[in-house]
Amino acid sequence: MSNSPAKPTVELVRNALSAVLDPTFERPLGELGLIEAIEVEPLDSGMRVKLRLRLVAPSESHKARIETEVRKALFPLGVQEIELAWDLNVSTRQLTGEDPVPGVKNVLLVMSGKGGVGKSTCAANLALALQRAGARVGLLDADVYGPSVPTMFGLEGGHPTSGDGVHISPLERFGVKLMSIGFLVEDSKQAVVWRGPMLSTALTQFLKDVDWGKLDYLVLDLPPGTGDVALTLAQKVKVTGAVVVTTPQEVALIDVYKAVSMCEKLSIPILGVIENMSYFIDTAGVRHDLFGKGGGDKIAEYAKAPLLGQIPIEQAVRECGDKGTPIVQAEPASASAKAFNDIADKLVRGIAIEQWKRSGGGKAPTGEGPTRLKIVR
Repeated sequence: MSNSPAKPTVELVRNALSAVLDPTFERPLGELGLIEAIEVEPLDSGMRVKLRLRLVAPSESHKARIETEVRKALFPLGVQEIELAWDLNVSTRQLTGEDPVPGVKNVLLVMSGKGGVGKSTCAANLALALQRAGARVGLLDADVYGPSVPTMFGLEGGHPTSGDGVHISPLERFGVKLMSIGFLVEDSKQAVVWRGPMLSTALTQFLKDVDWGKLDYLVLDLPPGTGDVALTLAQKVKVTGAVVVTTPQEVALIDVYKAVSMCEKLSIPILGVIENMSYFIDTAGVRHDLFGKGGGDKIAEYAKAPLLGQIPIEQAVRECGDKGTPIVQAEPASASAKAFNDIADKLVRGIAIEQWKRSGGGKAPTGEGPTRLKIVR
């Protein structure tokens, strides 16, 4: 009697895959409904299996773990080649009937309460990390008095247009849709001198009157402080949550605590904390905590939220931002770019878990999203 494995069939492949665990939810792919399609084709020796699986978060670590487990599950069946296609169906926030951005699945606030902690750098690189992972991403520069997006994305002098005379078409760079008051002023050195009501009106227009289209994530770079911008957002749009940026030293923490407190009062969930300018590694490989240490941990503990990551001090971060290509795009192999990518990975998986729990913890979310193809051999 032969001990060779049975010839792979769609049913055998589905049964083998159904036991593979999704690393985000720690549930089998079959139970979550993440197996979209299976085809089995004969080869000269062995079989080729074509799979279409669904991702609920643009997480490279998530993908890599699933690919590894898929190989382990299928190769013992005599499968020689696997062709794997991914559908990305990001879960969505709770929408209201009058939401100004109904095509946006998640609205993420990047805030600090404190100026000078690198909040705009974090927002720009976080948006790019999400885009490079496969998500559809927009970045709104909500800091009307000190817009940084035009400089950081190399679009100074750029001006949005309107195709229908009603909606503004955002500018786009590196695959990220962008909007900033800096695109609407003739002189980048010109001050915007507005009172609170004008600020709120402009922000509402940037949400409602900009043609953002369908996005998985809209990242908002908020100004320092705890004033009109956050209040307007809390009133106008259902926010997925906030990412709080701090630096390690106590003088920064004083204001960041206030930002956390404001989120609590406005019922804005805090998704996590980024500790920026965390440490410096010299040419001898010695670490220096130039601004102290432990600040991010303190904010995370106070906010009852995870510390998503620590960004080192690297000269290239500043240089890349000044030149209009943030470091995640310009130098993806750098320590800072890797840190931003890890932060984005943790962030989207955390969002997916919370939204899955909110929906009852059954099937994973479905819906229209981008499709990407990767061959696994």
